[in-house]
Amino acid sequence: MGGGGQLTEPGEPGSGRGDGVYTWEEVQRHCNRNDQWMVIDRKVYNTTQWAKRHPGGFRVIGHYAGEDATEAFTAFHPDLKFVKKFLKPLLIGELAATEPSHDRNKNAAVIEDFNTLRDQLESKGLFRAQPLFFCLQLGQILVLDALAWLIIWIWGTSWTLTFLCSVILAIAQTQAGWLQHDFGHLSVFKKTSWNHLLHKFVMGHLKGVSANWWNHRHFQHHAKPNVFSKDPDVNMLHLFVVGATQPVEYGIKKIKFLPYHHQHKYFLLVGPPLLIPAYFHAMIIYTVLWRRDWVDLAWIISYYIRFLCCYVPMYGVFGSIALICFVRCLESHWFVWVTQMNHLPMDIDHEKHRDWVTMQLQSTCNIETSLFNDWFTGHLNFQIEHHLFPRMPRHNYHLVAPMVHALCEKHGIPYQVKTMWRGLVDVIRSLKTSGDLWLDAYLHK
Repeated sequence: MGGGGQLTEPGEPGSGRGDGVYTWEEVQRHCNRNDQWMVIDRKVYNTTQWAKRHPGGFRVIGHYAGEDATEAFTAFHPDLKFVKKFLKPLLIGELAATEPSHDRNKNAAVIEDFNTLRDQLESKGLFRAQPLFFCLQLGQILVLDALAWLIIWIWGTSWTLTFLCSVILAIAQTQAGWLQHDFGHLSVFKKTSWNHLLHKFVMGHLKGVSANWWNHRHFQHHAKPNVFSKDPDVNMLHLFVVGATQPVEYGIKKIKFLPYHHQHKYFLLVGPPLLIPAYFHAMIIYTVLWRRDWVDLAWIISYYIRFLCCYVPMYGVFGSIALICFVRCLESHWFVWVTQMNHLPMDIDHEKHRDWVTMQLQSTCNIETSLFNDWFTGHLNFQIEHHLFPRMPRHNYHLVAPMVHALCEKHGIPYQVKTMWRGLVDVIRSLKTSGDLWLDAYLHK
């Protein structure tokens, strides 16, 4: 870790002079919202003012304030030389020669081996996308959308056909969710601008959702998965207590917003059916208006205009609204189960400052591969590989998985692979375990 503070007088923060020499102790003092330093490749940057202009959102920058952000920086950005041009004016110095390259509890051997593996994957072309694969994904979505409408237009609006239409639309919406995920992670095109454009098209026009809202939320999840106050996916709004730490903290403090020892039961009524149609859409509306994101708002409006033009003539306004709400509910069930079985049963805790590989593996697990599982989850059954290499095209995950598994075995890092059924059951089991921990702490501590 080093200790002793600043060794020489630094340059003016953010001036780009970069003539300061610092210890980790000095860097770690600058870790709050109004004073943020970070280290990338041993260079020290003052990102305090620039964080608000960060394309991925200011919060993800803040999550690495006072830390070494090299691994996250490399994982998220496809063109490091280009991005470093924006860092140059923020440079205030570098780590002292006597300081280690990595801070706190990070395993240098794991980091070195992982960097070697990533270089090997780059050289093998496994970060290059196959255009046909993603064209087929988009084609699938457009065909399903058209099919749902044609069924109603040709055969009528009976309850049976309406239900069939809803299921097909839900499949299209979910698959569009997996596809926008690819564009959002810049894993399809070499040009970042093309990824952004297609991301807005799929997310905004095909799904009616804000692309920027998703980016700013999802990048935080990848940067610090299952870390309280940093990963928004474990911010349960007091509806649930998760992991092994939070339930005990709530219990000791006698916090009881809900009967958490029954959360594994009411989860089925609250989580899967309401996450997308209620919580996500409320957050999207609030975020778009608060940030005055008129571009995303225009894309969202284009979706609803298209949907209403297609279905109002057959269902009327009220019927069309009811249809889209039902579709959102079906989609929400699919989305919640797929995303939660990879993370909710895993380690959920406060910040532990672990290296990239250890942090991702302790918060993530895989689901067995099969043609159905790969399609059903959008290849997010390879959640470990996706979290380690978020820019990698998903059709290459199965090629990378054996190499990642070997790396984990070498360093004694658990690499968990479950059946689909066990993954689903573990969601409920983990909620019950956390609820029991809360009850015990609430009654006896």
